[in-house]
Amino acid sequence: MKKLLSLAIVALFSVSAMAQQTDLRRKINVSGSAETEVTPDIIYISISLKEYLKDGNSKKKVDITTLENELFNAVQKAGLDKENLTINNLSSYTAVAEKKKNPDYLASKQYRLKVSDLNKWNAIIGSVDPKGVAYTNIDSYDYSKIESLKKELKIKALQAAKAKATYLVEAIGDKLGGALDIQEINNEAYPQPMYRNVMMMKAESADMAGGAAPEIDFKKIKLNYVMNVVFEIK
Repeated sequence: MKKLLSLAIVALFSVSAMAQQTDLRRKINVSGSAETEVTPDIIYISISLKEYLKDGNSKKKVDITTLENELFNAVQKAGLDKENLTINNLSSYTAVAEKKKNPDYLASKQYRLKVSDLNKWNAIIGSVDPKGVAYTNIDSYDYSKIESLKKELKIKALQAAKAKATYLVEAIGDKLGGALDIQEINNEAYPQPMYRNVMMMKAESADMAGGAAPEIDFKKIKLNYVMNVVFEIK
């Protein structure tokens, strides 16, 4: 008898617990969105300089120091801080063993330049001996105020969700309660840059166009946030 009574009590508590777990509140599930487009204002560009032989004559080598000085001077002339230009990698003939194996070895260096104005980039690359530029390309780009912009868009998306839920609930004579659940959907898009001219500049064809810098067009960065929100209906 006591065993049956104990089982009955356990069963009663189980049913009670299940009833408590069942959420009987009336709800409405809506989504709100906010989006914008911004033009990148931080651009990282890779530059590779390489020694070359004038007219194929090994005695008339344009050394890497000369090319490097041209690049450094152009960066300073453009008004950029020296921290904006960093060395990514280097290959040099300073090693005695390498010089013995290949006296015509051509040294090269790779740099990373940070710019915010592409006009400055055009001026910089245009001041460097085009035959000494192995290639240039864009590593990445960003927007300086991206984090504050993201925050602003998320708030707007939440406000849009609440506004939608409010008029829908009021349309049936009820009132909107507090938010029970919030989920964020990120739809950021970072498109690749578009070029009017070929960005890659190879030494073999650098004498063409007199070292003119390539022109670059950027698609804007598109930020879109959707907030899915569950509200209680009072």
